[in-house]
Amino acid sequence: MHLLSVEHITKSYGEKLLFENVTFGVEDGDKVGIIGVNGTGKSTFLKVIAGLEQADSGNVSIGNRVTVRMLAQDPVFAPNETTLEHVLGGDSPQLRAVQAYAAAMVAIELNPSDTALQEKLIKANQLMDEFDAWQLESDAKMALSKLGIYDFEAKVETLSGGQRKRVAMAAALLLPSDVLILDEPTNHIDNDSVAWLEGMLQKRRGALLMITHDRYFLDRVSNRVIELDKGQAHFYQANYSRFLELKLDREEREAATESKRQNLLRNELAWIRRGAKARTTKQKARIDRFDALKADAPKQAGGKMDVSVASTRLGRKIVELEEVTKRFGDRTLIRDFSYIGVPEDRVGIVGRNGSGKSTLMKLIAGRLTPDEGTVELGTTVKLGWFSQEHEEMDQSLRVIEYIREGAEQVKTADGSTISAGQMLERFLFSPTMQWTPISKLSGGEKRRLQLLRVLMNAPNVLLLDEPTNDLDISTLTVLEDYLDDFPGVVFVVSHDRYFLDRTVDKIVAFEGDGVITHHTGNYSEYQEYVAKHGTAQAVAAAPAPKTQAPAAADIKAADKQRTIKMSYKEQKDFEQIDGWIEAAENEINEIATQMELSGSDSVRLQELAAEQQQKEEQLEKLMDRWAELNELAEQIAAQK
Repeated sequence: MHLLSVEHITKSYGEKLLFENVTFGVEDGDKVGIIGVNGTGKSTFLKVIAGLEQADSGNVSIGNRVTVRMLAQDPVFAPNETTLEHVLGGDSPQLRAVQAYAAAMVAIELNPSDTALQEKLIKANQLMDEFDAWQLESDAKMALSKLGIYDFEAKVETLSGGQRKRVAMAAALLLPSDVLILDEPTNHIDNDSVAWLEGMLQKRRGALLMITHDRYFLDRVSNRVIELDKGQAHFYQANYSRFLELKLDREEREAATESKRQNLLRNELAWIRRGAKARTTKQKARIDRFDALKADAPKQAGGKMDVSVASTRLGRKIVELEEVTKRFGDRTLIRDFSYIGVPEDRVGIVGRNGSGKSTLMKLIAGRLTPDEGTVELGTTVKLGWFSQEHEEMDQSLRVIEYIREGAEQVKTADGSTISAGQMLERFLFSPTMQWTPISKLSGGEKRRLQLLRVLMNAPNVLLLDEPTNDLDISTLTVLEDYLDDFPGVVFVVSHDRYFLDRTVDKIVAFEGDGVITHHTGNYSEYQEYVAKHGTAQAVAAAPAPKTQAPAAADIKAADKQRTIKMSYKEQKDFEQIDGWIEAAENEINEIATQMELSGSDSVRLQELAAEQQQKEEQLEKLMDRWAELNELAEQIAAQK
């Protein structure tokens, strides 16, 4: 079924051409990913399709009875609106039925004997039946819960920017639409929520258009890709992996065509220089062909970001955290956490939103003080902090002024020194853009500018808090390559599974109630462990120094003095531990099922969440016991 047509749309801002003469159609079942470097107009492109902005030329035709909804990067909310009110505040017949029923219920509670109100309630009941809307409120609460919003009566204006984005996303998913448009839907949500959203969109009927930098998400959800590049749109009937192959083929063909054009141009230029006279028709035609070849040059490439920035030498002592505990009120976010940094550490920090990931980064950076324990940095450590938000940027400054606040000159990786303006050009800010106020930049351009400000100070320990938010895939690829060769230590908080797989070799996982576990490997390897054992309470493959098991040499020395064997209790536990773990995992899965069925009961949801946390703590103890008994069994076997 054909849903909408985009015909010859063009859009410019001042002298900057965003896209030109773009034409395509959207069919039912299309899941289209929009790709392009920051500043190419991806968000504007979606706004034009959604009817929120006008194109300079061309038009968008939407089929009769086709509903288009868009989740913008900066959603708008009504004053004093609660989270649930926003999600149920749409204009579909189902939502109007829910709103009418809720209003009738409130009125009848105040005046139970009023016959007119009783009639209204009866009609509201009929509408609920007619539109099959009884499940809608439950679905709304379930969507909010899956996206980490549990207080359905909280005022939206009191929430953080990331929480507001998640509320808007729940509304966009709940409201019926034929074409759903999402602008960076994975920003500000944790890994579990990304996985849930991925499943929802895979199953969703209708069409989907989305901008995202999450390459795993794009690969698994999309079946078409539109690439905006130098004002042109390129179309691929493919997911992200196949798109990369097809893009490479296209660029190779374009390079071959350009090489042929250059050869012809050189031949014609040589002929012109020999003194051709435009007297005959044949000579004039050849001169015209030379002019046509010059005019047929491809549009200038947008360039590739160059992150050739120096770093400072790092000494032996880097970062040491010893039994660190941090509380806010009666809630413990971090409990007895220890870590000793080693050269070239690449640490990914993962966990649910609000679990304390950014708090840990702030403790390392010295922006927070632990309630217990110590945080020590080596004397040679020079921190670079890349935060989630733009709150540290004065939006009124021009781009060049913001960079010059950091330094007038920047040292590059090869030891040379260049001006702030030259470094900005390496980060794809043209001389004209350098005098643009920061407030006029796109979200991705602000993030790129913020990254330059961090790196130009030559840090040797990088703290990257959600670095992938708003950065385009090309910039992320360059950043990943830079981190490959970065000689210092990197801590990354990210929900981007691809970025974590690409950049880290250790995982620090927040498991709830202040418990933090360690795991050696990238994020996919950590997830494989979780899937295998049915729990995220991972036993540390690289334990914290304070809880490290005795060295193998020490065990062998002790073995020489005595024969190791299990006690009666250890033997019984060893025989039954697998069954206990399986039973505990089944209980946790059952609680998860009950939580899905209790989406409309916020009190029950909170009770189940507390019960789930308790069961997970019990399971963690069982896993620790399992590891202890298996190690003992291996030692006994080694004696024989």
